[in-house]
Amino acid sequence: MVIMLANLLKEKGYRPAILSRGYGGKKRRRVNVVSDGKNLLMNPEKAGDEPVLIAKSVINIPVVTGKKRYLTGKFAIEHFGADVLILDDAFQHRSLFRDIEIVLLDNKKPFGNGFVIPRGELREPANALGRADIIVKTGDRGQGTGDRRQGRGVTEQVAGNSGEWSVDSGSGQQAVAPVYYKAYRRPKDLLKVDTGNVYPLAHLHGKKVFAFAGIARPEHFKKTIESLRGKLVSFINFPDHHVYTQEDLIKIKKAASQSSAQIILTTEKDGIKLIDFPDFLRDIYLLRIEMEISPSQKEFENIILKKLET
Repeated sequence: MVIMLANLLKEKGYRPAILSRGYGGKKRRRVNVVSDGKNLLMNPEKAGDEPVLIAKSVINIPVVTGKKRYLTGKFAIEHFGADVLILDDAFQHRSLFRDIEIVLLDNKKPFGNGFVIPRGELREPANALGRADIIVKTGDRGQGTGDRRQGRGVTEQVAGNSGEWSVDSGSGQQAVAPVYYKAYRRPKDLLKVDTGNVYPLAHLHGKKVFAFAGIARPEHFKKTIESLRGKLVSFINFPDHHVYTQEDLIKIKKAASQSSAQIILTTEKDGIKLIDFPDFLRDIYLLRIEMEISPSQKEFENIILKKLET
């Protein structure tokens, strides 16, 4: 979503900068410049894997990390001339004024078990969604998107594909966001890392695939491979934001060899974390994805552009 928004705003003549907390990165300065828009200045170990992935996926758009978004935003304006700031994963950080609040919720489990941390996954109660301007339900096509779901202590009700969206947190308090969309993660192509060659998704058809990933919901990756008619013969799952070691790579190679796989596949996010192992990357394909907004990508973009004009 961040990559899509940044590219949209750049195309429309804005000078966006992307602000991230830099989760998993070891650089603890108040302001860390991951990319100045032209050069990648930090690796995943220092910056975190997601900021580096974002930086490599946009052109002429700076990426800055730091715990306090006010400071990183001020830096981006003063040093890069940014006229619009895109905050990645910052709905609960309210020290910086926002013109637009976009909240992404997982289609299958939008509220986890309905409880906040540490009892559940929520960072705020569900009725905090009343602050949002746009709600986006994310998932993969074919997940079976229902418009009414019941979870522990949480009920959600959607009125149509786009329009008013309300949440009952279970305590009788309701929150309403004015616009609702669905977003699908759509496979785009395959990237062979060592050569930079790009292959169509049909390259997986009928081939034995060994896959590995260190992402939050690896089952989505598995289902995507199967939907592309790849024969998934073995899979290794690592924790989200996992930092790969030489021992991990030996384990992966051994398992791939034992499975008689024709292709070793991982996610683009995992590929970012493997850039310090160029020899290993020679044998790897990355599955690249993009986001599709439903029911209307154009309508979604127009809402954002109109809000920025006012």
